[in-house]
Order: sequence, then C-alpha cells, then structure tokens
Amino acid sequence: MAGRINDDDVKAVRDAVPIDAVVSEYLQLRNAGGGNLKGLCPFHDEKSPSFQVSPSKGLFHCFGCQEGGDTIAFVMKIDHLQFSEVVERLAAKAGITLRYEEGGYNPSHQRGERIRLVEAHKAAAQFYVEQLDGPEAEIGREFLAARGFDQAAAAHFGVGYSPAGWDHLTRYLRGKGFSDKELIASGISQDGRRGPIDRFRGRLMWPISDTAGDIVGFGARKLRDDDNGPKYLNTPETAIYKKSQVLYGIDLAKKDIAKASRAVVVEGYTDVMACHLAGITTAIATCGTAFGGDHIKILRRLLMDNGSARVIFTFDGDAAGQKAALRAFEDDQKFAAETYIAIAPDNMDPCDLRLAKGDEAVRDLVEPRTPLFEFALRQIVGRYDLETPAGRAAALDEAAPVVAKIKTGSVQREVAVQLAGFVGILDQEYVVHRVNQLAQWARGRGDQRGPARSSSRADAKHQQIQAPTGPSGPALNLRSPAHRTERELLKLALQRPALVSPAFDAYGMDEFTAPPYAAVRQCIAEVGGAELGVAETREYLVQVLDATPNETVRKLVTELAVEVFHGKSIDEAYAGEHLVKVRLRAVDRRIDDVQGSLARLGSNVAPDHLAAAQNEVWVLQQYAQSLRNSGADAL
Repeated sequence: MAGRINDDDVKAVRDAVPIDAVVSEYLQLRNAGGGNLKGLCPFHDEKSPSFQVSPSKGLFHCFGCQEGGDTIAFVMKIDHLQFSEVVERLAAKAGITLRYEEGGYNPSHQRGERIRLVEAHKAAAQFYVEQLDGPEAEIGREFLAARGFDQAAAAHFGVGYSPAGWDHLTRYLRGKGFSDKELIASGISQDGRRGPIDRFRGRLMWPISDTAGDIVGFGARKLRDDDNGPKYLNTPETAIYKKSQVLYGIDLAKKDIAKASRAVVVEGYTDVMACHLAGITTAIATCGTAFGGDHIKILRRLLMDNGSARVIFTFDGDAAGQKAALRAFEDDQKFAAETYIAIAPDNMDPCDLRLAKGDEAVRDLVEPRTPLFEFALRQIVGRYDLETPAGRAAALDEAAPVVAKIKTGSVQREVAVQLAGFVGILDQEYVVHRVNQLAQWARGRGDQRGPARSSSRADAKHQQIQAPTGPSGPALNLRSPAHRTERELLKLALQRPALVSPAFDAYGMDEFTAPPYAAVRQCIAEVGGAELGVAETREYLVQVLDATPNETVRKLVTELAVEVFHGKSIDEAYAGEHLVKVRLRAVDRRIDDVQGSLARLGSNVAPDHLAAAQNEVWVLQQYAQSLRNSGADAL
C-alpha cells in the first residue's frame, strides 16, 4: 500500500510551483486585471476567455463551466491523474523530496501509473539516443544526413535509434526497475512467445511529447528493406498516448505559437525538424492521424483566438495532401483563427524543399498562402465540367454551402462573389443571394436546436445558479441586490480577509440568504474564520476548499476567490459598507419576521411573549438605526 504524502510536503509543493507557470504549459494566459490572468478554458469549448488564474492565491476558476481549484486540482483534471501522482510530478519539477507516512517509500511500487509510464518513456528515449551513436545505427545517421540533419539537429529533437534485436530495450528497462506489466502498458514493449519483446526494432525513433513536455510515445521510421512493417510505426493507444490528442513538436513550439499567434501544421516528423531549423519554430505535426477536433482544441488554447491568429497548413499538393486539406477544412469553423494552406513548388514537403532550396525557401513557403476556404472551393469546383450549364449548377450546389459556413458576413459575401467567378456565373448577386439564404437557413436550424450558449461572463451571471445542499432559502440570483452584496462580502472574506476580520467571523449562516453563499460561509467558519487568512491567504484558501462538502460548493469557493471586485478602491471603507449592508438586511428581516409572527397571532399572543417580542423589535430597530447612522462603527 502506498504511503500517504506528508502534509507539510504537499504544502511545500503548492507554494513552490506557481499556478500560472503550470497552466501556461497548456494554454496562453493574458492579463485580466486585478492581478489575475485569463485564457480559453481547457475544459470546455468557448470563444471568449472565461478561465481565470489568480497567481497570488494559487487558484483557477472558469466562469463558463465552473471548474476551479488549485494547481494540483488543475493538473489532476487536465491530465487525468490521481492526487499523489500530481504531487509527485510537481515535486520533481520543484526539486522537492517527498516524505511518505504509514511505511517506507518504494518508488517502483508506489508511484502512480501515469508517472511510471512517463518515466519509462523518458528512460527509453535516452536509451534510443545513446544507440544512435553505435555502429548498427549508421543507416539511421545516413538517413538523417541525406535529409539535411546533422548530429546537433538529431540531439535537439531527441532523435534516436532502436536496435534490431528482439529485446534490447526491454531488458534495459527491466534493469531500471520497470515491470513487464508496465512495459506492456506503456506500448514500448509487446507480448512475444517467451515474454515481452521490443515493439520498435531497427528504426529511427522520434519521441512524442505532450503539451507539458512529458514524453508519452514514439514515432518510428523504417530503414531497411527486410522490415515488413509500415513506413512509420507509432506507439499504440495507451493510458497516456492518444494520437488524436497529441501534436508532434508542440512542446518545442508552444511558446512561439502563443507569442506569434501563428501555428504551422505540417505532415511529418522530418517536416517539423526542417521548419524549426529554418526558423519556423511554430511548426507542429499530427502523429499518424488526420488533423481533427482535439488538435484544434490544443492550438486554440495557445492562440487564444485573437483577431490576428493564423493557422497555416502545408499539406502536399498531391491527391493525398488535397484530401487532408479538405478534411481540415471540415473542422475550419471550430477555429476562431484564420486558416490558410501553403503548397510548395513541385509539391515538395518542407523537408525536401529545405534540402533542395535551403532554409529561406522554407520560410518563404508559408508567406504566399491561400485561404483554406478558397483552396477547398477550387478543389470542389475543379471536379465539374464548367463548360456546361449542368456542370456549373452542380458545382454551385456543392460549393455554396461551404461559403455559407464562413463566420464573417462581409467575408462571406466577398467569397461568394469569388465563387461566382470560379464557377463562371456572371450574375454575382444570384450567387450572393443563394449563399445568404443557406447561411440564414443554417442559423435558423441552429436556433431550433436551442439558443447558443453565451460565453460572456455577464450573461452567465444573470442565470440562476443551482444551489448546493445547504440551508433552505431563495435560489441564487445575481440580479438581487442582497445576493450581490453577499457575494461581494464573501469575496472580501476569501481574498482580503484582513479587511473584514474579525467582524465577519461573528456573522451567522442565516445572514446569507442565498443557500450557496450560506454554505461558503459555513466552510469559512469550519476552518476558524476569516481571521485565519490574515497571516497566510493562500494556505487559508486551501483549508476552505478542503472544508467544502461537495464539488458544487468547492467550485463556488474558487469562483469567489478569483473573481474581481466591483469597487474601484478595495479598502476598509468598501469592506465596511458591505459588512453593514449584509448585517442591516439581516436585522430588517428579523424585525419583519417578529412583527409578522405577532400579526398572525393577533389577540392570541400571551402577554409575556408579546412584551418580549416588542422589546426585541425595539432593540433591533435601535441597532438598525445605529448601523444606518454610524456604519461599520456600529458592528
């Protein structure tokens, strides 16, 4: 049984690894104001950034899908890891040695599956790199040299060589402490007649990393004629490798993609190498599969869908390349970025182009690019006999729906005019009208399926939020002034506890009329109140999150902990104003309750009960008047 990680070590990991540095490995972040950062949420599709990160508090929250938490929670969700696996990974990055309770620590038996598989790939990659220098790998070195890649290039991309024997790597990894079960699960080895054998033998090897930089698979290139396998052989689907969710070179390209708001999609490993060495450091490639929706999600998080974002495909100009481009166009509308296609002279891929004409030719390749929709239209129209009326009509029938999908109305009209020219129809307005009709019909059909989900934070706030298990009361509605004030006070208690402590800690759950807010107030009380956060806000927030009874309340805590304040100056006066408003509404509610109870009882009320109730009302009214006159000084 794995030992429990020491609590102090978990805290040390949280403190040592900045959440913005971790999140930035997966998506681009920009300034959101108030010390927060924002980006496109990696957990749901959205067009406007609603995902926020608070570096000072070590928390993230998405105002669109309500996901939230600390650094550990983020990595757990995005990489589908267990708590201990994430702590171990982050500790390794921070250079922290973890202590384990309830027994000794045996890394070979107690580490999480994903970490073990990643470590196996890391060890295998190093093994392959070392083998590339050996006599047997001369054929591999010749292959690289023939394509213009020297030893430095191979080292930069971690290219290696897998020996031709049956189990060289398998025996090596066994010696490193990996079990046969782990080697099979990793995809590095496969079952043989007498036990596990190497999956890759006698091939050039490219390590494939995920966005975070962990090696999760390999791409292997055939070198010898007696190799009966495919030209390229990739790692099979495993717990850590899904070919539809990885992009070769993304670990090297992600920072430049985010910085330049541009990505270049090529077809193979050597094409990525050629582009990067030629200065196009935003190049990436798919791994043995078509470019699809999951790949788009990866790029969108890095590009952040700003108006100048560009994605350029460099598929070959042959039939297969054209087919790949058309498949990419089918997903084009999932991009907010503009998409283009660039085809090299003589249909050469970037690797061949660099070899034949040099680095400058590769850089020039992605400049005179064609919009992907234009390329798609020409491919469609080119299949028909445009010399006949029937051919032109058929071409228009197939191409017009393509144009109708273009996002921007002005661009859609301009391309419709271009389509008329491609097809040879002189009446341009007829084609424009036809496309417009199709676009309107598509939008109408979309409306029938239900209104589009709003991505704006303001719209989300106007919707009713489901209340978690907690005290009864009205549902949370941010159009309510009372609920808005309670929300702001809770934000102060979580983000700026020094401004509301110790007064806030005397407030009861019943002073918060929205059940979700009452539940958050209860969590704060359970950890010792806002006073606990005066000295160490980040650790205080971690404890509040740990005290949440369910995921709904937990998400609300992270939301309140990162949401910006509505006021211009967040000071003692601002805090006092909200403390008074919440308390005053609670006092007024109590007055109404007592007076309403007396009215319902009428003459049936006992004299002593009547006197006590009237006295309570008088005291409450005096307190309410004091709050109105003196503000926070009356608390």
